[in-house]
Amino acid sequence: MAAARELRREGHAVTVMEQSADVGGQWLYDPRTDGDDPLGAAVPVRVPGSMYACLRLISPREAMGFSDFQFLPRHGVAGRDPRRYPVHREMYSYLGDFCDAFGLMDAVRLNTRVLRVAETMPSSPSTRQWAVRSVHLGDGNEKEEVFDAVVVATGHYSQPKLPRIKGMEEWLRRQMHSHWYRTPDSFGGEVVVMVGCGDSGKDIALDLRRVAKEVHLTAKSTEEAMTPAMSKMLANHANLHLHPQIDQLHADGRVVFADGSSVVADTVMYCTGYTYSFPFLDTGGAVTVDDNRVGPLFEHVFPPSLAPSLSFVGVPRKVLIPWFFEAQGKWVAQVLSGRRALPPVEEMLRSVEEHYRAREAAGVPKKYTHDIGGVEPLKMYEFGEKYCDFPRIENWQRELILSGIAGMNEDMENFRDRTDDSDNVRKGLQRWLGLAAPPQAQDDQNVSGKDTAAIEVDVQAMAKLLVN
Repeated sequence: MAAARELRREGHAVTVMEQSADVGGQWLYDPRTDGDDPLGAAVPVRVPGSMYACLRLISPREAMGFSDFQFLPRHGVAGRDPRRYPVHREMYSYLGDFCDAFGLMDAVRLNTRVLRVAETMPSSPSTRQWAVRSVHLGDGNEKEEVFDAVVVATGHYSQPKLPRIKGMEEWLRRQMHSHWYRTPDSFGGEVVVMVGCGDSGKDIALDLRRVAKEVHLTAKSTEEAMTPAMSKMLANHANLHLHPQIDQLHADGRVVFADGSSVVADTVMYCTGYTYSFPFLDTGGAVTVDDNRVGPLFEHVFPPSLAPSLSFVGVPRKVLIPWFFEAQGKWVAQVLSGRRALPPVEEMLRSVEEHYRAREAAGVPKKYTHDIGGVEPLKMYEFGEKYCDFPRIENWQRELILSGIAGMNEDMENFRDRTDDSDNVRKGLQRWLGLAAPPQAQDDQNVSGKDTAAIEVDVQAMAKLLVN
């Protein structure tokens, strides 16, 4: 929807195809699961939503919203959550408000799944068009249409990524990916082993521990996983445990860990993330997915040989959403309208290769190619300003983001409800809420030399916090 709004602003005729019954993407909670495919092996998965019932945001609302439609709290409105880190439904409602405010719903075809996107033939860079075949999930009617440009904005939290563990095929008890987790109700009295202990893994473990007999988290490195937040979780809840990664699953229910210890489990849940998947997209090999690298993509958006008629919005990970995707959409819209120009194909390809080499030299695995916030957080702030004069977030918002990350690493259970804002954040928050007059002499968005130094310190701190 961020891209659709920007495309319309540039005068483009826009059609949005959405396979769900409403807008909102992953923020549209879907209680359905697929008992026939608990590991999410089908491509594409039958239910795209991965949201679980208890989820609360881990980024502050004050730094997430659209540049001209802020994620303001709605106090006293039924069904709304005004907290800084609200439950997932608040984001869904906010995105609905955004669509209503800008009249976007008339461009949206709900319950419409895209089956195939491919270039029409013959074509040249100046006349390239795309044939899009879709099906309405209600009546089954298929339709093929031709468009001048396609923006792929399908996200990357639907198609589960699974590890390879010895004995997975022989283990007879419940195995599932966290994609299908919704509530803890069916885990009462169980022993559950969680593969992976990232943010969602810890979050789900805290939800499960309320009803499960035992919850066993696993990590490739227990030393790295033992953050202050993890230490507090284990100290506060006797039925939470941390182990090294699984060595083998046995048919009798035993789960053997790398240190030789074992438990007999009822369920193994894989909190191992997601993979990029575009089963509908036929580019003749011009765009591929290899070890979670979508490429080649210039600045994670344009495939050089097919730009600008094909673009991607929403590929980067660990960025502020929807704020960052608004910047991407604005750039795409302005390139398509001719207001902005892309570099020559050879230059874009060279830039992509330089990006790959720099990541490799820094020891960043290929699977983290599109991880911006955790590797190069300054680029998250600079991207929109560089390509479409998009305003940076203000200094107090950056401070709030860093405070939240630090709080999450310190106390996973309680960081969202802290109220110890600095004076700088409180003053910025007052302006944001419209409770005080705007600053007169100093605009936080105009970065001085002093501010730049502060940003560099922020970047180092954020990278350290996100990696640890």
